[in-house]
Amino acid sequence: MVNAFVAVSAPRRAALEAAKQPIPGAIRIRALIDTGASCTCVDPKVLADLQLTPTGSTQMITPSTSNTPHVTDQYDVALFVPGPSASHSPLALTTLPVIASHLYDMQGFHALIGRDVLRRCVLNYNGSFGLFTLAY
Repeated sequence: MVNAFVAVSAPRRAALEAAKQPIPGAIRIRALIDTGASCTCVDPKVLADLQLTPTGSTQMITPSTSNTPHVTDQYDVALFVPGPSASHSPLALTTLPVIASHLYDMQGFHALIGRDVLRRCVLNYNGSFGLFTLAY
């Protein structure tokens, strides 16, 4: 699990600024690093709090849906993962397509960080000690 922030994407921020509309603040979340997820997923409550509308939809297959895909909404967001201290630069993705997935009520976290984000990182997992490092 990592602490992260989700915010409106860079293009959405620019559109809101141009229209002189308020920009929703970034939302602090808890995210599970999931090497089995091909894409990053965010709980719909977080997306609603950012006042986002879907940018499209996509078919998604999960272990519980077996080979039967279900359609889910896709959104563009910004994702920031802080470094271990203030002197470290955060992982900053200003426009990232994510999939809406109900995570918080059932599993207690707000997002899954999938391989679409992890491909920009080096993940080292030490199972013996239950520790991991994420470099970017």
